Amino acid sequence: MKQLVVMAALALAAGPAAALGLPDWLGLDTHAEEVAGPPRPVVSVIIEDQGADARWIPGVVASRTQVQLGFQTLGRMIARPVDLGDQVAEGQLLAQLSTDDLAASTRAARAALDAAEVQQRTAAATLERTEALAARNVASNAQLEQAQQAAVAAAAAVEQARSQLLQAEDAESVARMEAPFAGVVSAIYEAPGAVVGAGAPVLQLSAEDRAEVVIDLPEQALIGLEPGAPFTVWHRNDPTAEVISVLDRIDPIADSATRTRRLYLSLPADAPFRLGALVRARFGTAEAPSLSLPAEALLASDQGSFVWRVLRQGDAAHVERVPVEAAAPFRGRVSITSGLEEGQEVVVRGVRSLSSGQAVGRRLEP
Repeated sequence: MKQLVVMAALALAAGPAAALGLPDWLGLDTHAEEVAGPPRPVVSVIIEDQGADARWIPGVVASRTQVQLGFQTLGRMIARPVDLGDQVAEGQLLAQLSTDDLAASTRAARAALDAAEVQQRTAAATLERTEALAARNVASNAQLEQAQQAAVAAAAAVEQARSQLLQAEDAESVARMEAPFAGVVSAIYEAPGAVVGAGAPVLQLSAEDRAEVVIDLPEQALIGLEPGAPFTVWHRNDPTAEVISVLDRIDPIADSATRTRRLYLSLPADAPFRLGALVRARFGTAEAPSLSLPAEALLASDQGSFVWRVLRQGDAAHVERVPVEAAAPFRGRVSITSGLEEGQEVVVRGVRSLSSGQAVGRRLEP
């Protein structure tokens, strides 16, 4: 019996865990270390120029020189010998107004001038007689002043009638609309028989000397775009025939309805596009590709924007912080103007939980 008591006392002295037979994880002196797992995989993309499958913008081929032509006077159009798409030479007749009313206006203006000239001669003769009578003190000063005023008014009436005659003759002469330069009729607004107002557009004439592509973009998509930026243009029916164009100018004022700005892309002289053709355009060329990323890959800091680039060496990989210059987000993506190259891997998910030099695992598609 005494031996049992001694053994129990020794067990209590060895420690409560050993005495009570508790598990090791409840022991007072047990400190289990966490086992580090493998690096977590990352959702990333490989930067590349996606070619014709990338974002494209619809555009229209237009002439750099094009004008809307109209008559300088009101009248009824009796002829328009050209139609949409016709090629015309300089000086060729494009449209003509009826000259019946214009000729009548010219005759009326000429008759008014003849009557004014008769009144002027009468006033001049009256003034001459009044001056002679005043010299002999037969006519009063009041009569002389009245004769002088009548002569001045008659002379002014003649000048007014002569001016109206010139206007009528000029209106009759502009009843013929002639082409100011050689080109193509690119738009028709009025048909023969219509009464057109002074200055109202009748047709549009486009020169064939220099073609360009017209596209519209929202304000935020223009950040980073400067004149001279390269674009690739192609026709939907022939996507393999790509033409390199250059940004020539941007409208300084946005459209009041769509709030977009118009861009003009200069085309080479041998471009296989007709005026008015619908084409597609995208930023960048094969030699200067347009690199873009999902907007969530970009992070902003006090020093600027940056992304996480993945560097892989065999099975090991880690991320590094790379400063970049990018345009404003547009349709969920951002265009990278500097800082990255084609073929590099960039993290697009979980970018706020990474740190420079952090090890990462295999790559996952977004």
